[in-house]
Amino acid sequence: MLRMESETGWWLITHPDHARLAGAFAAAWGNAQFRRPEPRVRVLHGIASHDDGWATRDAHPSITRQGKPSAFSNELVGKYSAFEEIDIQDYLSVRDRAVQIVAGNDPYAGLLISMHTCNLLTAHADRSTIAPEGLTLLDAFLNRQRDFQSQLLATIAADTTLTPAEKAEQTILEHFRLLQACDNLSLLTCVAFASPAHLLHPLPLNNGKTAEVKVLPIAPRHFRVAPWPFAEPELTLTFPARHVAGTLFTSSQSLDAAFNAAPVEQLTVTLSA
Repeated sequence: MLRMESETGWWLITHPDHARLAGAFAAAWGNAQFRRPEPRVRVLHGIASHDDGWATRDAHPSITRQGKPSAFSNELVGKYSAFEEIDIQDYLSVRDRAVQIVAGNDPYAGLLISMHTCNLLTAHADRSTIAPEGLTLLDAFLNRQRDFQSQLLATIAADTTLTPAEKAEQTILEHFRLLQACDNLSLLTCVAFASPAHLLHPLPLNNGKTAEVKVLPIAPRHFRVAPWPFAEPELTLTFPARHVAGTLFTSSQSLDAAFNAAPVEQLTVTLSA
């Protein structure tokens, strides 16, 4: 779950819906300056589906020790530092499921999701918030993911529907970075981030170079993006969310009831050059 604070409570966005928004950003990506992803269908599938493993968990939100919805929030942008609030074994199972759901039908997309998962749990995870037994589980999980990536790479190498350029290590790395970028842009949107940010990695240009893309908030869920990576001169997208009233909840059951009783509404995000 992702949460965005309102004047009267919280907007809650599920992980799969956040990922669909990331996929919509990726579908709009590419212009005279920035390279479009190819193989397009498979890359877009990986980006839009990278959090599908969360669907069951997000259907029934829980609360933190403070009584807030347990969710990715504004203060967690750029880091994973709330492991003390979750069951690490359950969390890793969800992460593994997110990879396996997609990889079974599309190894290329599954590889991108596995790379994204490993990056989150190495480059961005705060290991000091994980108990020693949790670190053992985490490190074993990462080793299994790396072994699985090797299997997926072998399958991709043998795939005659892909061109040599599409199977190249550098191309796959660029697509992983695009997933990271679109995921981050969706996270900034879903928590209404209000500080300057950037899209994590240098991103490929048509001239063979790369550029860092910066994101400047100019209004709630309205960002200026530079340099501009999209085909259209301005981009406005919608994404589903549910609003629950109240800042704190006495139990996970009360939050779950409020969430499932709330209507699904459409919020907007606007990106400008």
